[in-house]
Amino acid sequence: MLWETKRLPSNLQARFHTRSGLLTAEAKDGGIELDFPASQTESVDPPDGMLDALGVEAVHVGRTRFDYLVEVGSEDAVRAAAPDFARLRSLGVRGVIVTAAGGDADHDFVSRFFAPGAGIDEDPVTGSAHCALAPYWSAKLGRTQMVAFQASARGGIVRVAPVGDRVRLAGSAVTVIRGELLA
Repeated sequence: MLWETKRLPSNLQARFHTRSGLLTAEAKDGGIELDFPASQTESVDPPDGMLDALGVEAVHVGRTRFDYLVEVGSEDAVRAAAPDFARLRSLGVRGVIVTAAGGDADHDFVSRFFAPGAGIDEDPVTGSAHCALAPYWSAKLGRTQMVAFQASARGGIVRVAPVGDRVRLAGSAVTVIRGELLA
């Protein structure tokens, strides 16, 4: 992490110019807060075989620019999803977000993100998925600050706050590899 290695002073914001526009990150409250563009979800009919490939029954299906968003009836249903990644890969999208309202007072909603279209069967904690989940759940729950749990094997908590056409995502980072470039 830029602040951990002192490549960036802890009081400065990291700024990334990307195809999605300006993305920022800052060290805040012992974690990192990201400011990303919100991703709106449009209601759609599920493509043939998608729900079977996930092993879920949908309450709602939506589509973002990159992914399908599938709301299921409970947190247990999210955790029990047993995707057929080969079938999901054939959908022609980056991935599928499976989500439900939180099952306890610790989090407002729960999700898992399957991205076989991007070569990742299940991502542990996904910022871009939360850019769609935050406005989706904000509209359903009538809240602008929520706590999310991504229920992958590693799992992770993400605090989300949609702000206009942006989403603030906050949580802790996990260093999974260190390396050194020579030359």
